[in-house]
Amino acid sequence: MLLAAAATVTGQGASAPVRAITKGPKHHWFGYYDKWQFDSTDRYVLGMQVDFEHRSPKPEDAIRLGMIDLEDNDRWTDIGESRAWCWQQGCMLQWLPGSKDEVIWNDREDGQYVSRIVNVKSGRKRTIPAPVYAIRPDGKEAVAPDFRRLQHLRPGYGYAGIPDPNRTAVKPKDAGIWRTDLVSGKTELAIPFAQVADMPAPGLDSGNSLHWFNHLLYSPSGHRFIFLHRWQGPQHKTFQTRMLTADKNCQDLFVLDPHGKTSHFIWRDSRHILAWAFHPSRGDKFYLYQDKTANVECVGPDAMTVNGHCTYLPKTGNRWILNDTYPDKERLQHVYLFDTKTGRKVALGDFLSPKEYAGEWRCDTHPRFSRSGRMAVIDSTHSGSGRQLYLIDLRKAIG
Repeated sequence: MLLAAAATVTGQGASAPVRAITKGPKHHWFGYYDKWQFDSTDRYVLGMQVDFEHRSPKPEDAIRLGMIDLEDNDRWTDIGESRAWCWQQGCMLQWLPGSKDEVIWNDREDGQYVSRIVNVKSGRKRTIPAPVYAIRPDGKEAVAPDFRRLQHLRPGYGYAGIPDPNRTAVKPKDAGIWRTDLVSGKTELAIPFAQVADMPAPGLDSGNSLHWFNHLLYSPSGHRFIFLHRWQGPQHKTFQTRMLTADKNCQDLFVLDPHGKTSHFIWRDSRHILAWAFHPSRGDKFYLYQDKTANVECVGPDAMTVNGHCTYLPKTGNRWILNDTYPDKERLQHVYLFDTKTGRKVALGDFLSPKEYAGEWRCDTHPRFSRSGRMAVIDSTHSGSGRQLYLIDLRKAIG
């Protein structure tokens, strides 16, 4: 019923029903693939709105945030704004874990980054004096990297407006990963850059380099979280990466992938992580890592052959992986499902990304599933109306 509410709009080669749930002239997107975009009922979908593209955000640029009603002709309800955002991950907009009605996002106020929590039914709002990146599944705590340093060293992932006070410091001791109590608002520096930078990195050259953290994500149980340690110096052609895990208290750090090229990842369960990475056994592939061990297994080596934004569909017993690709030679981004039981790959659609969508302001599809696993939403530019949100029906594809 939800998926038949509007006319179908398909990407090239689509094998599943796809339709737009936003439209121009303004541009709409959500950003990263590991946040709750759908509410607990699968009726409301979060999105961000902006009136320009193809340039970096400026400190004065604000985006509008809204909620799309899939059962009321995709009606947009405005819920707030943010001045702390980027093209790849937006403002960390998401439904607050453990809550049916609360939404959280990052903003900037009085020279610092903060997070807003709003009840979309009552309108009640509160401000936490720190930004968030990953939120524990119980919704009570969050961790976040230094967005100022991200903006300096990895534009497209940090926020404009507050300069990095450690701009020339290679491994600061007074910045890193912060841990925030979302009930009391108390924040503490939990993992300094210097602590991780000083951990031995056999086979990797991390000297004379600027260090930063990115991509944090709690396990389904909330007992541990992942983060990426990255660095780059004049001796490197591109940044180097290690994947680490830590417990919920930001202790018991473990280097899970030490080989220098970890990219996109997702927790399969509270002990295993799927990630695109390099491993000496088979090169650049998707691998399943067992936390706090050296156990590694290659996944879909002949089907999932390129890097993508991967998740496991809920309510399928971790059988189905939802994934995508970067644009190929024809500028097509391929969204698909992979059946871990049979090794079968199911194409969902090939979505054109015009050449002007590149670099910092590229528009990755970042497929995000609904709570039921019956639907997914992507960001795409294939229709010629700028970046918009598109709903994909997954039911026939997974049987």
